[in-house]
Amino acid sequence: MSIWFRVFGASETAPEAAALLEHLRSEGIAVEGHFKKDDFGWFQADFLVSADPQPLRLNRYLAEADDVRDDLNSWAAWLETIDNAVLSGQLMQLMIGANQVFTVPCPRDRFEEHNVREFLEVLCRYLAKTTQGVYQVDTRGFFSAEGKLLVNE
Repeated sequence: MSIWFRVFGASETAPEAAALLEHLRSEGIAVEGHFKKDDFGWFQADFLVSADPQPLRLNRYLAEADDVRDDLNSWAAWLETIDNAVLSGQLMQLMIGANQVFTVPCPRDRFEEHNVREFLEVLCRYLAKTTQGVYQVDTRGFFSAEGKLLVNE
């Protein structure tokens, strides 16, 4: 079973692969990244963290080109149920207006590794910041690009 990390971005522009890797390394994370590209930019990246040979795969989906609109609507509907009307409304609007979604499933045993958890947090904060979005972690909640908990799950 995996713990899923998701980033919902308002921007249509993909973060530059080289800048993403540079940022991760500047945060002290030993990582190697391999990106797959198409006409819309990169859509997948495999990250090797530490000495583990099993990569963590990041997928990038575009709301206009990929079939993620139903998922975004489901997230918006769930957010409508939280008690904070102002925050709920802001996050719902972000889900409705999201132009790209990033997902990373992390096996539970790997999530227990400090360097993997740190990598995922830094990755999500960077993607949320560069795409004007937020990120969500299964069983933990929604977070701002700065890592502040917005909605607890």
